[in-house]
Amino acid sequence: MVRAYRLKFPKFKKRRVSEEAEENRYIRSDDTDVGDDAGEEESEGQDAVEEMPSIPVTQPVVASKKCGVFFILDKAPLEIGKVGKKHQLLNSDDHANFLKKQNKDPSDYRPDIVHQALLAILDSPLTKSGRLEGLFMRTTRQALIEVKPHVRIPRTFRRFCGLMVQLLEKQKITAVGKREKLLSLIKNPVTNHLPVNSRKIGLSYSSDKLVQMRDYVAAASDSDCLVFVVGAMAHGVIDKGFIDDFISISNYPLSAACCISRICNALEQKWMIL
Repeated sequence: MVRAYRLKFPKFKKRRVSEEAEENRYIRSDDTDVGDDAGEEESEGQDAVEEMPSIPVTQPVVASKKCGVFFILDKAPLEIGKVGKKHQLLNSDDHANFLKKQNKDPSDYRPDIVHQALLAILDSPLTKSGRLEGLFMRTTRQALIEVKPHVRIPRTFRRFCGLMVQLLEKQKITAVGKREKLLSLIKNPVTNHLPVNSRKIGLSYSSDKLVQMRDYVAAASDSDCLVFVVGAMAHGVIDKGFIDDFISISNYPLSAACCISRICNALEQKWMIL
């Protein structure tokens, strides 16, 4: 005689009331997408971090309502070449024979002008007060370089050349121990990186409009961001394609560093920066 076996089914335990209440606590009453729930959970998490006294939370930086100034160094002669076994930043002092063999004019390769112009901008009280909003360089080969206002440019020209070679090869220079880009190659045109209410002003000795720099910036509206385009080459004219006003600030041709110093001094007097 065969013994009958009874089918066994898994027993389901009743959930406790406390577990159901715990699940209902995370269920929203309205019908929303998962993305909205995730956004709410992130906001709740941020609120929880702010309430915890043991975790230091940095205060958000409040953007200043005051418009600053932008500088664009146009036609900067930053070009690297393989001299011997190394890539070097070509300049008229060290590579005159090399440039002549390449049928190039050594006077067109003056990166020392760019170095002096950068030091004139970054060392000014205007920059140290935080009113420098942006600094860009456009090379002779139409490469666009963004320079952060808080970067420290090397004081010696030889170290500056090494920095530019590293920048043009790797396309960026980052801070030590951080991922912040201090110098980087960005996409053209430069107008995409300027604010909408910007007034682009080109400076050249060849301009027929001679102005007093102090009176010119004093008459400018405080709601407009001034963008000054200065040539960083030994001779030539800057690109006028995107410039709104083309002026001259002296009866004599000035170097880029001297021209930038006049602009910074005029803006410092307008904004009472001592």
